[in-house]
Amino acid sequence: MGAQIRVYRQKISSTTSMRKIFKAMELIATSRIGKARARVAASLPYANAITRAVSAVATQSEIDHPLTTEPEQIRRAAVLVITSDRGLAGSYSASVLKQAEGLTELLHAEGKEVKAYLIGRKAQAYFDFRSRPYARVWTGGTDAPEFETAQEVGTALLEDFATSFEEGGVDEIHVVYTRFKSMVTQEPLVIRLLPLEVVEQEAGSESELLPLYEFEPETEQVLDALLPRYIESRIFAAMLQAAASELAARQRAMKSAGDNATDLIKKYTRLRNTARQAEITQELSEIVAGADALAS
Repeated sequence: MGAQIRVYRQKISSTTSMRKIFKAMELIATSRIGKARARVAASLPYANAITRAVSAVATQSEIDHPLTTEPEQIRRAAVLVITSDRGLAGSYSASVLKQAEGLTELLHAEGKEVKAYLIGRKAQAYFDFRSRPYARVWTGGTDAPEFETAQEVGTALLEDFATSFEEGGVDEIHVVYTRFKSMVTQEPLVIRLLPLEVVEQEAGSESELLPLYEFEPETEQVLDALLPRYIESRIFAAMLQAAASELAARQRAMKSAGDNATDLIKKYTRLRNTARQAEITQELSEIVAGADALAS
């Protein structure tokens, strides 16, 4: 009986230590989520402005530019998967990878090859474990992304997009990431970056009318200058959204883990008290039985 009590005491002690770790990680994630959301909000004006500029150039000019023209045949697609470097974030990375799997199956069903680009150690581990090839991987700082990383990713994708299929290039680029909607809702999302899809605005929506531009020297040169910056801004915005989603998921997961640890501590405490009470009852019974034996 004493050994059983010691086991429960050890479980209570270890679970209490784990609960402290969960609480600390929850507080860290909570303190960082505000900065992450502020960075997402701060990136929107530039991303919206350059998106409107690129859309205006693409809609107001009738040019055959490779970045805005749909190819006759798409044979290979690049898929950029944005996950986290660390775990303890619930199903955050698993949801993104599941979305990427669905996109890969869809592209294969359409007869397209898939060339993967990965951000985050979780995606790298997922592909390595299954012995799946990938073109490049970027790790470190997924919960606090830097614009230099987005520039490097954008440059690599544009280089492959400008390369012919025979030399290993791609015909279209997709991004799989998690969009931050609220502290309790994060949505895995797939967007196509290239070729650029320009959505025409509905008539009568004056607030969404695109401005008129005069291009100098040439429209093609304007697109050559704008579109790389457009790709970099979209990738960086996706990385910021993913970082905010990762922190929100980790905060929620750590709170749930802490609550579960509290429930386990209560359960083990109750079992320990029950075992202790049984031990005391057994000792009293042995004392009474010994006294009766002596009296008789």
